[in-house]
Amino acid sequence: MLNPDINSNELPEEIDWNAFDERFKNSKHPVSLFRDTLKQAQQLLKNQFEQNYPSDRLVYQHAKTVDNLLIRAWHHFIVKDENSISLVAVGGYGRGELHPASDIDLLILLKGNHHEQFAARIQGFLTFLWDIGLQVGQSVRSIRECITEAKRDITVATNLMEARLLCGVQKQFLKLQKKTGPKKIWPSRKFFQAKLAEQIQRHHRFGDTAYNLEPNIKENPGGLRDIQVIGWVAKRHFGATTLHDLVSHNFLSENELKTLVECQNFLWRIRIGLHLLTGRREDRLLFDHQRTLARQFGYQDDKQRLAVEKFMKDYYRTVLELNRLNEMLLQLFDEELLTKRERVKIKTINKRFHNRNGFLEATSTQVFEQYPFALLELFLIMAQHQDLRGVRAGTIRLVRDNCWRIDDRFRNDVRCQSLFLEIFKQPVGLTHELRRMNRYGVLAAYVPAFGRIVGQMQHDLFHVYTVDEHTMFLVRNLRRFTVAEHAHEFPVCSKIIKEIPKQELLYLAGFFHDIAKGRGGDHSDLGAQEAVSFCKLHGLSQYDTNLVAWLVRHHLVMSTTSQRKDISDPQVINEFAEFVGNVEKLNYLYLLTVADIRATSPGLWNTWKDSLLQELYFATVRAFRRGLQNPIDVSEKIAEIKSSALAELQNQGIDRQAIDRFWSSFEDDYFMRHSQNEIVWHTKAFISSRPEDFPLILVREQTHRGGTELFVCMPNAKYIFALITAGIARLGLTIIDARIITSKDDFAVDTFILLESNGDVITDKQRIEDIKQKLHSLLDKPTYENLLANQPGILMSRRLKHFPIATEINFHSDTRSLITIMEVVTRDQPGVLARIAMALVECKAQVLNAKIATFGERAEDIFYITDENNRPIESAEQLNKLRETIIQLLDR
Repeated sequence: MLNPDINSNELPEEIDWNAFDERFKNSKHPVSLFRDTLKQAQQLLKNQFEQNYPSDRLVYQHAKTVDNLLIRAWHHFIVKDENSISLVAVGGYGRGELHPASDIDLLILLKGNHHEQFAARIQGFLTFLWDIGLQVGQSVRSIRECITEAKRDITVATNLMEARLLCGVQKQFLKLQKKTGPKKIWPSRKFFQAKLAEQIQRHHRFGDTAYNLEPNIKENPGGLRDIQVIGWVAKRHFGATTLHDLVSHNFLSENELKTLVECQNFLWRIRIGLHLLTGRREDRLLFDHQRTLARQFGYQDDKQRLAVEKFMKDYYRTVLELNRLNEMLLQLFDEELLTKRERVKIKTINKRFHNRNGFLEATSTQVFEQYPFALLELFLIMAQHQDLRGVRAGTIRLVRDNCWRIDDRFRNDVRCQSLFLEIFKQPVGLTHELRRMNRYGVLAAYVPAFGRIVGQMQHDLFHVYTVDEHTMFLVRNLRRFTVAEHAHEFPVCSKIIKEIPKQELLYLAGFFHDIAKGRGGDHSDLGAQEAVSFCKLHGLSQYDTNLVAWLVRHHLVMSTTSQRKDISDPQVINEFAEFVGNVEKLNYLYLLTVADIRATSPGLWNTWKDSLLQELYFATVRAFRRGLQNPIDVSEKIAEIKSSALAELQNQGIDRQAIDRFWSSFEDDYFMRHSQNEIVWHTKAFISSRPEDFPLILVREQTHRGGTELFVCMPNAKYIFALITAGIARLGLTIIDARIITSKDDFAVDTFILLESNGDVITDKQRIEDIKQKLHSLLDKPTYENLLANQPGILMSRRLKHFPIATEINFHSDTRSLITIMEVVTRDQPGVLARIAMALVECKAQVLNAKIATFGERAEDIFYITDENNRPIESAEQLNKLRETIIQLLDR
């Protein structure tokens, strides 16, 4: 940590090492001198960082400061003329780069097997370094041991490749470099293959995307490690000591080098800021730090975007650019190191492109100058020729250098328009080529509206990816529905997508659905306008244009309907069917909705959402088959449900009179709000139970509703709902649906759908027993005292703390159903539902139904409530009291 006692205003611009040496010579307590000097240097670095000194200067300067301290400390323990031991900087420190809290990697190099001879002095030296505050990582090895370890482990070989002699014998150091060089071990070809495999594996660990909400600026795709990989391969093959050496080897242009250095310096600045902010080595750009760094770097909020969103957009665009350069350079290395020895095989594709040893290559450097439309043709060829392994690096560079040609004239060229649409019509390769177009900068150039969302983040927990990355995932999800080997994942979607007449319209709707994010206003309406302009420019028919625009404008409707409305109500289904209009549009909308939810966050999709959307989809299909002029009514639906449930129960040998007695105790809403399968389950359980079995608590592992189903039946009591929600919260489970029924003979018949906190169905037998035991312990004595004693605590996660959401509560009257609808928007956290239930108890209100929806950090729940006499709550005083009580319990 930095020393707060140092007056930063009195610090010099650099350490006076001559003065330091004088003090060191006469010092009886060198630890204090070194420690104070290190703290002074750290404070100096902090000041210069805050004054916007170039980050590369700070990184190199800090390494030089540590050099000076280490060399002086070394000679304090090891005499200068000792020729059997040397001090060597390795790893990042060996490159002369050192961030404020980075480890200082050292190799203590012995001439031979002199471990015992120097053991005490080495231990004294290392202890001294720790005492003065340096975080050291060290190894003590002979040259032979270094060679052995480097042969075995490429990481050791890489560290040694970056070695820099600090103190000791130059001859021994040069011998080490020679013995561990590419002529002895890890030749450049083998080294490149290993580093490429390492990078691929590392990228997989981060989901092959740089666009994570809390990225690791070092290890993520497009991060600092990708730059280091380029440097390592260049050093191993060319003996390059700087990135600029790649220019002289024609691997980088001056402009590309400038871009690479600018990107590196931007990431270095973030890393320095993270280290100074946390006081430790930290490479994760967590929510805790994003807002602080955005403010430090001078970003400011405006009406459309937060400062942190602007900062993170610059970050994401930086790593995208690094990703592009990394891909091109590694392809160049591949051509130089792996395929150069292969016999050249060229297969002509057309006069602009050919296949060169499995990679697409432009036939000349003037291709894009002579045929600008080839900038799009390249991607169509890649989609049509699955035997191509990639694009030659020289052609990638040509694309980058010619992107400026994509202007309004280019966009209005019918050849370009046809090529772009043809890419969307390809049976395979669309996702890969859209991603490639994005990496090469072509997609943003051809569709400027898309360029505005590249790197655009939304600072919340609902949207895990940037808008452009989310769009790519959505299109991928849609394409995955068409792949036979993935049909088992979403069989309904895989069947429906075969029936839609023009799949390219679905992909275009997916491409445009979020294209207006970050502009302010309704992104769905603005996106629909963009889609209309695009479709008209590209010659789509009016019908197709209207369909794409309709899908973009209403891409959220099916999701919100399924999660926020009572889709067991025929009127809700009829209204939705009238809105959609026909089965064809329903098919498009359903596929788009499923793909969109799955692309928003890996943890957002679950079996519950799947079941809701399927239930809404098939109910709407049935409504279309009946005809919108002949909607099903409530009595007809109830009759159908009773008939099918009765047949099933009698088939299982259940007495008809017992069934009628049980059913006669319920109003129509019980049969409306439960499926035939659930009614059979409830009826059978009730009829077969004895008085001593109550409270009757049953759990089914998984149901057609997509979650674990909990059924509670018992004589009605005031605190049942509140006790159940408290018990479920204390078990760390999530309630996603609640249907609360009170029979005519005053029995509570309550059904809940539960999931684990991570969205999984509950399958563990012991876990299910724990649920039953916990609820029995609460419901055997459904008292207010028991309720108070079992209120769950609210434990807020680290991420949630950065998204304060004030609780909002709105009430609506449903005159048709004679209930009050309460909408609660609050910060999602464990125990929310239990606390709302507690407020309802205190305000003498009861729940009939609950729809629970979570969007990242936001909980948006809907409760259908009445007063104690089963009437709508019309008293403003009672509603205000309920609002105030809930806010007090949730926001305290």
